[in-house]
Amino acid sequence: MQKRLDGLAADHFGNRRSPTRGTSRNAVDLYNLVSAVGCDESEGKDGKGLGKGQGMRSSSCVLVATCFLLASSLGWTQDKKGAAELVVAAAADLSTALHAISDGYEKKTGVKVQLSFGASGALTQQIQNGAPFDLFFSADMDYPRQLIAGGAADGATLYQYAIGKLVLWVPADSPLDVEHGGLKVLLDPSVKKIAIANPQHAPYGRAAVAAMKHYGLYDQVSDRLVLGENVSQAAQFVESGNAQAGFVALAHATAPAMKGKGKYWEVPAEAYPPLAQGVVVLSHSQHKKEAAEFLEYVKTKEAGDLLRKYGFTLPQN
Repeated sequence: MQKRLDGLAADHFGNRRSPTRGTSRNAVDLYNLVSAVGCDESEGKDGKGLGKGQGMRSSSCVLVATCFLLASSLGWTQDKKGAAELVVAAAADLSTALHAISDGYEKKTGVKVQLSFGASGALTQQIQNGAPFDLFFSADMDYPRQLIAGGAADGATLYQYAIGKLVLWVPADSPLDVEHGGLKVLLDPSVKKIAIANPQHAPYGRAAVAAMKHYGLYDQVSDRLVLGENVSQAAQFVESGNAQAGFVALAHATAPAMKGKGKYWEVPAEAYPPLAQGVVVLSHSQHKKEAAEFLEYVKTKEAGDLLRKYGFTLPQN
């Protein structure tokens, strides 16, 4: 009897694949429960079947096992329904800050936040094509407004959460004195490649182009530009040595993972359009209530302090 129940438990929980209870663990729990009420496979004294008392005990075992499985199934279903999980699309410059914010939120609420990073324009296209995100954190305000205009996002939830900063970054062992020379170091003959995010769909890429034009350098260096899919990839190009300098987010240059790996010059804000960054709840979200609650958390001082810590300034609301 115990072997049959172990198999039943394994089948039951194996099909459900509970995220918190393993199949083998539940089979063991069921085995222990059945053993506690005295189930066994002993035959009757005549060797042909169960004795009278054992038959009654076997019926009890079946009842206990059935109740246990039903209770487990209901409990698992309730756990699944209660464990909300948000899926968030976010601009690549948020890779450090938003991880810290979402980790703090999960500890407070138990709500898990899955993060998917990329170029804001590319993420916008994915959302327009039906990607199952609940919120969108853009590196500008224009892409969220495009989604609102197309009915893919709720305009009432649009919120400017931060202002990004652009820097010119070089490896730590570079002979370029970027901290004092600024953008002029791009004219050094040793600079063969300059990495930027693709301006077609990355706000930081457009900011980089604007900054080079502001200082009258764009025409002189445009043939040396290498385009990353997003600002994170532009940073990777420089870190890997595939480019000698690159325009990245201050959030990347100051991230813990980049500590000691490079040096940078912060591009003055007047050299490029403001990198006002907005978030919006998406219309097709199946968790609008939870999404709105997470957005409210982003507005708190706790979340704001993390944004400041990782290279952003906050808008003056």
